Amino acid sequence: MNNKPKRFSATTVKKLLAAFLIIFLAFLAGLGGSYLTLNLNGISVSQGKTTVSKTVYNNTTSTTNAIKTVQNSVVSVLNYQQASSSSSGSIYSQIFGNDDTNSASSSDNDGLTLYSEGSGVIYKKDGDSAYLVTNTHVINGASEIKIQMADGSEVDGELVGADTYSDIAVVKISSKKVSTVADFGDSSKVKVGEDAIAIGSPLGTEYANSVTKGIISSLSRTVTLTSEDGSTISTNAIQTDAAINPGNSGGPLINTEGQVIGITSSKISTTGTASGESVEGMGFAIPSNDVVTIINQLEKNGKIERPALGVSMVDLSTLSSSAKKQLNLPSDVDKGVVVSSVQTDMPADGKLQQYDVITKLDDKEVTSTSELQNALYSHAINDKITVTFYRNGEKKTTEITLSKSSTDLSTSASS
Repeated sequence: MNNKPKRFSATTVKKLLAAFLIIFLAFLAGLGGSYLTLNLNGISVSQGKTTVSKTVYNNTTSTTNAIKTVQNSVVSVLNYQQASSSSSGSIYSQIFGNDDTNSASSSDNDGLTLYSEGSGVIYKKDGDSAYLVTNTHVINGASEIKIQMADGSEVDGELVGADTYSDIAVVKISSKKVSTVADFGDSSKVKVGEDAIAIGSPLGTEYANSVTKGIISSLSRTVTLTSEDGSTISTNAIQTDAAINPGNSGGPLINTEGQVIGITSSKISTTGTASGESVEGMGFAIPSNDVVTIINQLEKNGKIERPALGVSMVDLSTLSSSAKKQLNLPSDVDKGVVVSSVQTDMPADGKLQQYDVITKLDDKEVTSTSELQNALYSHAINDKITVTFYRNGEKKTTEITLSKSSTDLSTSASS
């Protein structure tokens, strides 16, 4: 029996060494790959300890630059009322849900309660005063207005003027703590699909200066609701899918240049159907061009004077078949506005009568009271308009001089 140890040939030894070398190199490659992966993910491995990578990278984008430009001009608007007061936010809850943050958790020394919170944006600094814009429904009914600045400090607000129809209000504050004012962009240049950034205080001051981003979903949407006095209010709006929540009302919608292209006003949270399906991504903002027109008038006069006809109206489409039959309208007239009453000493007095059916203002067809209101409000005091209407089945036209304003309306007249 041969017990001599087996000897490997030189060729075999070389093969074994080569295999060992391959296995060793593969182990080192795996170890190096793991190390590289950890470092790429911001984790450094050194002497058995895990540390944060010191790698510096540029995370500045057009969005961050835009936010930085305007963020310090965005404020929270606090509406203080007597505990028994009611808020106008309810007019928005009819269609959009309550667009403000309601609270009854704190009172000041005057017995006032923090009833609601919204947002606003400072757009002007003039000497010792600065001016901010917000929504009318944010400050409506307020006995006292407080403004929380971007740095968390609080200042007194003074209402300059508010307009229910446009849902725009102007508040004056001291300019001492104002370091930044926002610029308005041209909303007529806004395009569907471009980036849109909303800044505000969703759910109140606890989340002040929150930022959400989306796109412009649509332009020139007509948003319709009913005011406290029963009047129909229709406003032109930009639609966006940027997240809008209670408390965002009155805050700015900006573009990637940091310009204000709209003032956030409302959202649709549920449908108007019986089942009330939940809706997401349908927020609305008042276009900046409309905002600028309103705030200039509010600063000057404290109110907006709009022309009035002096009539109460109902939509023809809402009448019963028997009521429509009594109007003796041609069979092809199924849309328009029915005059239910005419106010004495107003422009329509002597021109229009009860049961007249208005179908056109100038060259613009009107199928509802909101459309008539929009067409009417596009005119100035003392403008002349041509009204097309049906009386006892006969088509007529009349010219009316808009010599009176909405402040001259009785409570029974809507336009």
